[in-house]
Amino acid sequence: MKIVYMGTPDFAVPALDALVAAGHDIAAVYSQPPRPAGRGKKLMPTPVQARAEALGLPVRTPLSLKGAEEQAAFAALGADIAVVAAYGLILPQAVLDAPRLGCLNIHASLLPRWRGAAPIQRAILAGDAETGVTIMAMEAGLDTGPMLAEVRTPIDGKTAGMLTDELARSGAALMVEVLADLSAFPPRAQPEEGVTYAAKIAKQEARIDFAAGAAQAERQIRAFNPVPGAFFLLNGERFRILSAGIEAQGGAPGAIVDDRLLIGCGADSIRPIMIQRAGKGAMGVEELLRGYPIPAGTKLDPVDA
Repeated sequence: MKIVYMGTPDFAVPALDALVAAGHDIAAVYSQPPRPAGRGKKLMPTPVQARAEALGLPVRTPLSLKGAEEQAAFAALGADIAVVAAYGLILPQAVLDAPRLGCLNIHASLLPRWRGAAPIQRAILAGDAETGVTIMAMEAGLDTGPMLAEVRTPIDGKTAGMLTDELARSGAALMVEVLADLSAFPPRAQPEEGVTYAAKIAKQEARIDFAAGAAQAERQIRAFNPVPGAFFLLNGERFRILSAGIEAQGGAPGAIVDDRLLIGCGADSIRPIMIQRAGKGAMGVEELLRGYPIPAGTKLDPVDA
């Protein structure tokens, strides 16, 4: 097929590779514009733009698709279909209608659960037992279009980073399978029941609320790994917890229960395993405590301070 591919982050790279490997004709790759990054604030291409250029594919990075000129340029590609994966820009109706077979989206949830911007993180935070990828025919609503196929996977203690990698690969394989025989995947309407929305992650959500209990704190740690990183403050300094376990011992929320950084969460506690001080590399808790003892009885900075 002649395909326009539209994607931006690392999640969208495996599908581009898979479509190229399957022999499809990629007429153009759309990605969000380069943005300043790093200490020098140098303009950096998105992961999808960088990969497309490495593959020798034509890349377009418009700020918006709302203008008539951009829409005409998109239509002029004469694509059979557009494949979209975490592109991040709204597709106007003129764009949705331009490809002969419409636009298909790789969405990282089991629709209609977790429509929206952050489905992987929201599934972890909610304690969902499983998640997956849905191939959806796009329409004007927010992830409301009919579904063609899905693949499921247990969450089972995985971090957002692990799930992102896994779902990117499985979504890529599923999209190739769907495009190989579209007639075998008739669209079906999403159920009206079970709709939830995955709002964009706000930075303040990454601060761990130990009063919510150890189970929820551990979900925060997994949901925000690798970014933005779940953290607590001690004497105004930020400590990111990269991995942790739950222990049955109780303790006052936000208080250090023992000399090995067990953190009280009420009826139970969180035991950090890997941790990162601001400006430092990741390290085991034992290594941290050798250079920065945090004795039992220490109280972390309160969340509502």
